[in-house]
Amino acid sequence: MTYVDWEFKARQFMNCSCDYGCPCEFNVLPTHGYCEAIEGFDVEDGHFGETRLDGLRAVYIASWPGAVHQGDGKMQLIIDQRADQAQREALRKIMYGEETEPGSTFFNVFMSTMTQVYEPLYRDIQFQVNIDSRRAELKVEGLVESKGEPIRDTVTGAEHQVRLVLDHGFEYVSAEIGSGTSKATGEIPLDMAASHSHFANIHLSPFGIVK
Repeated sequence: MTYVDWEFKARQFMNCSCDYGCPCEFNVLPTHGYCEAIEGFDVEDGHFGETRLDGLRAVYIASWPGAVHQGDGKMQLIIDQRADQAQREALRKIMYGEETEPGSTFFNVFMSTMTQVYEPLYRDIQFQVNIDSRRAELKVEGLVESKGEPIRDTVTGAEHQVRLVLDHGFEYVSAEIGSGTSKATGEIPLDMAASHSHFANIHLSPFGIVK
Protein backbone atom coordinates (compact mmCIF):
# COMPACT_ATOMS: atom_id res chain seq x y z
CA MET A 1 0.00 0.00 0.00
CA THR A 2 1.15 3.54 -0.75
CA TYR A 3 1.09 6.11 2.06
CA VAL A 4 1.53 9.86 2.15
CA ASP A 5 5.22 10.66 2.64
CA TRP A 6 5.62 11.97 6.19
CA GLU A 7 8.18 12.18 8.98
CA PHE A 8 7.71 13.23 12.59
CA LYS A 9 10.86 14.09 14.54
CA ALA A 10 10.10 15.45 17.99
CA ARG A 11 11.17 15.75 21.59
CA GLN A 12 8.72 13.90 23.79
CA PHE A 13 7.73 13.90 27.45
CA MET A 14 5.28 11.30 28.76
CA ASN A 15 3.76 10.80 32.20
CA CYS A 16 1.59 7.77 32.92
CA SER A 17 -0.16 6.35 35.97
CA CYS A 18 2.16 3.38 36.53
CA ASP A 19 5.20 2.89 38.73
CA TYR A 20 8.62 3.95 37.48
CA GLY A 21 9.74 1.85 34.53
CA CYS A 22 6.20 1.28 33.18
CA PRO A 23 5.07 -2.38 33.20
CA CYS A 24 3.85 -2.06 29.59
CA GLU A 25 7.46 -1.99 28.43
CA PHE A 26 7.91 -5.48 29.91
CA ASN A 27 4.62 -7.06 28.81
CA VAL A 28 3.23 -6.80 32.36
CA LEU A 29 -0.22 -5.50 33.34
CA PRO A 30 -0.51 -1.88 34.58
CA THR A 31 0.45 -1.12 38.17
CA HIS A 32 -3.05 -0.11 39.24
CA GLY A 33 -4.96 -2.21 36.70
CA TYR A 34 -5.70 0.77 34.43
CA CYS A 35 -3.62 3.04 32.21
CA GLU A 36 -3.69 6.85 31.98
CA ALA A 37 -1.21 9.06 30.18
CA ILE A 38 -0.34 12.57 29.07
CA GLU A 39 2.27 13.15 26.36
CA GLY A 40 3.76 16.36 25.06
CA PHE A 41 5.52 16.72 21.71
CA ASP A 42 7.74 19.49 20.40
CA VAL A 43 8.28 18.94 16.67
CA GLU A 44 11.83 19.74 15.66
CA ASP A 45 11.59 18.61 12.06
CA GLY A 46 8.56 17.20 10.33
CA HIS A 47 6.40 17.15 7.25
CA PHE A 48 3.25 15.52 5.94
CA GLY A 49 3.50 15.55 2.19
CA GLU A 50 4.29 19.18 1.35
CA THR A 51 3.07 20.51 4.71
CA ARG A 52 5.85 21.48 7.11
CA LEU A 53 5.37 20.83 10.83
CA ASP A 54 8.60 22.28 12.28
CA GLY A 55 8.21 24.13 15.57
CA LEU A 56 4.67 22.99 16.34
CA ARG A 57 3.53 21.31 19.55
CA ALA A 58 0.88 18.79 20.48
CA VAL A 59 -0.49 17.04 23.56
CA TYR A 60 -1.92 13.51 23.60
CA ILE A 61 -4.22 12.52 26.48
CA ALA A 62 -5.47 8.95 26.86
CA SER A 63 -6.96 6.52 29.35
CA TRP A 64 -7.88 2.85 29.37
CA PRO A 65 -9.89 0.99 32.06
CA GLY A 66 -7.43 -1.91 31.87
CA ALA A 67 -4.26 -2.62 29.96
CA VAL A 68 -3.85 -0.81 26.65
CA HIS A 69 -4.18 -3.99 24.59
CA GLN A 70 -7.52 -4.75 26.27
CA GLY A 71 -9.03 -1.71 24.56
CA ASP A 72 -12.02 0.48 25.44
CA GLY A 73 -9.73 3.52 25.51
CA LYS A 74 -10.46 7.23 25.33
CA MET A 75 -8.21 9.86 23.80
CA GLN A 76 -8.03 13.52 22.89
CA LEU A 77 -5.48 15.59 21.05
CA ILE A 78 -4.60 19.18 21.79
CA ILE A 79 -2.93 20.78 18.79
CA ASP A 80 -0.89 23.96 18.73
CA GLN A 81 -3.20 26.88 17.96
CA ARG A 82 -0.45 28.40 15.80
CA ALA A 83 -0.91 25.59 13.26
CA ASP A 84 -2.80 26.49 10.09
CA GLN A 85 -5.56 24.26 8.76
CA ALA A 86 -3.24 22.06 6.70
CA GLN A 87 -0.86 21.62 9.64
CA ARG A 88 -3.70 20.80 12.01
CA GLU A 89 -4.99 18.10 9.71
CA ALA A 90 -1.49 16.73 9.16
CA LEU A 91 -0.82 16.40 12.90
CA ARG A 92 -4.23 14.85 13.43
CA LYS A 93 -3.63 12.22 10.77
CA ILE A 94 -0.18 11.30 12.08
CA MET A 95 -1.33 11.09 15.69
CA TYR A 96 -4.50 9.21 14.79
CA GLY A 97 -2.29 6.61 13.13
CA GLU A 98 -3.56 7.32 9.64
CA GLU A 99 -1.38 6.99 6.53
CA THR A 100 0.63 4.44 8.53
CA GLU A 101 1.44 0.78 8.04
CA PRO A 102 -0.68 -1.10 10.62
CA GLY A 103 1.17 -1.74 13.87
CA SER A 104 4.27 0.26 12.95
CA THR A 105 3.87 3.29 15.27
CA PHE A 106 2.45 3.68 18.76
CA PHE A 107 -0.03 6.23 17.40
CA ASN A 108 -1.44 3.60 15.06
CA VAL A 109 -1.49 0.86 17.70
CA PHE A 110 -3.08 3.08 20.34
CA MET A 111 -5.81 4.23 17.95
CA SER A 112 -6.79 0.61 17.34
CA THR A 113 -7.62 0.34 21.07
CA MET A 114 -9.86 3.41 21.26
CA THR A 115 -13.64 3.38 21.55
CA GLN A 116 -14.01 7.11 22.28
CA VAL A 117 -12.03 9.74 20.38
CA TYR A 118 -12.90 13.32 21.28
CA GLU A 119 -12.59 16.15 18.81
CA PRO A 120 -9.15 17.80 18.78
CA LEU A 121 -8.72 21.07 20.63
CA TYR A 122 -6.55 23.96 19.41
CA ARG A 123 -4.83 25.79 22.22
CA ASP A 124 -1.66 27.59 23.24
CA ILE A 125 0.73 24.87 24.42
CA GLN A 126 3.58 25.85 26.73
CA PHE A 127 6.20 23.12 26.67
CA GLN A 128 9.83 22.87 27.69
CA VAL A 129 11.74 19.59 27.81
CA ASN A 130 15.38 18.70 28.39
CA ILE A 131 15.89 15.02 27.71
CA ASP A 132 19.43 14.72 29.07
CA SER A 133 18.55 16.32 32.40
CA ARG A 134 15.17 14.53 32.57
CA ARG A 135 13.11 17.65 33.11
CA ALA A 136 9.96 18.97 31.48
CA GLU A 137 7.11 21.40 32.02
CA LEU A 138 3.90 21.15 30.01
CA LYS A 139 0.94 23.47 30.37
CA VAL A 140 -2.28 24.13 28.50
CA GLU A 141 -4.21 26.82 30.35
CA GLY A 142 -7.30 25.39 32.04
CA LEU A 143 -6.70 21.87 30.74
CA VAL A 144 -3.27 20.39 31.45
CA GLU A 145 -0.45 20.97 33.90
CA SER A 146 2.38 18.44 33.90
CA LYS A 147 5.92 18.31 35.20
CA GLY A 148 8.75 15.81 34.81
CA GLU A 149 11.91 15.53 36.87
CA PRO A 150 14.60 12.99 37.75
CA ILE A 151 13.85 10.13 40.13
CA ARG A 152 15.54 10.82 43.47
CA ASP A 153 17.53 8.42 45.62
CA THR A 154 15.31 7.73 48.64
CA VAL A 155 18.25 7.99 51.05
CA THR A 156 20.49 10.73 49.69
CA GLY A 157 18.10 12.64 47.46
CA ALA A 158 20.61 12.46 44.60
CA GLU A 159 19.30 12.26 41.05
CA HIS A 160 18.90 8.69 39.86
CA GLN A 161 19.46 7.98 36.16
CA VAL A 162 17.82 5.12 34.31
CA ARG A 163 17.68 4.65 30.56
CA LEU A 164 15.35 2.27 28.71
CA VAL A 165 16.42 0.92 25.31
CA LEU A 166 13.95 -0.77 22.96
CA ASP A 167 15.68 -1.96 19.81
CA HIS A 168 12.43 -3.23 18.32
CA GLY A 169 9.93 -0.74 19.76
CA PHE A 170 7.35 1.36 17.93
CA GLU A 171 7.78 4.63 19.85
CA TYR A 172 11.45 5.33 20.59
CA VAL A 173 14.81 3.59 20.57
CA SER A 174 16.07 5.05 23.85
CA ALA A 175 14.36 7.02 26.61
CA GLU A 176 15.45 8.62 29.87
CA ILE A 177 13.21 7.54 32.74
CA GLY A 178 11.96 9.98 35.36
CA SER A 179 9.17 10.97 37.70
CA GLY A 180 6.08 12.84 36.54
CA THR A 181 3.19 14.70 38.15
CA SER A 182 0.20 15.73 36.05
CA LYS A 183 -3.33 17.01 36.22
CA ALA A 184 -5.81 17.24 33.36
CA THR A 185 -9.40 18.40 33.22
CA GLY A 186 -11.92 18.29 30.41
CA GLU A 187 -13.12 15.15 28.64
CA ILE A 188 -10.42 12.95 30.20
CA PRO A 189 -9.66 14.12 33.76
CA LEU A 190 -6.38 12.76 35.14
CA ASP A 191 -4.47 13.20 38.39
CA MET A 192 -1.05 11.56 38.72
CA ALA A 193 1.78 12.15 41.16
CA ALA A 194 5.34 10.77 41.32
CA SER A 195 4.62 8.17 38.66
CA HIS A 196 6.44 6.92 35.59
CA SER A 197 7.63 9.37 32.98
CA HIS A 198 10.01 9.22 30.07
CA PHE A 199 11.88 11.76 27.98
CA ALA A 200 12.83 10.80 24.43
CA ASN A 201 13.69 11.86 20.93
CA ILE A 202 11.27 10.19 18.57
CA HIS A 203 11.57 9.92 14.80
CA LEU A 204 8.69 8.23 12.99
CA SER A 205 7.50 7.61 9.44
CA PRO A 206 4.63 5.62 7.90
CA PHE A 207 6.74 2.49 8.43
CA GLY A 208 7.75 3.03 12.05
CA ILE A 209 10.89 4.29 13.76
CA VAL A 210 13.45 5.93 11.51
CA LYS A 211 16.93 4.79 12.56
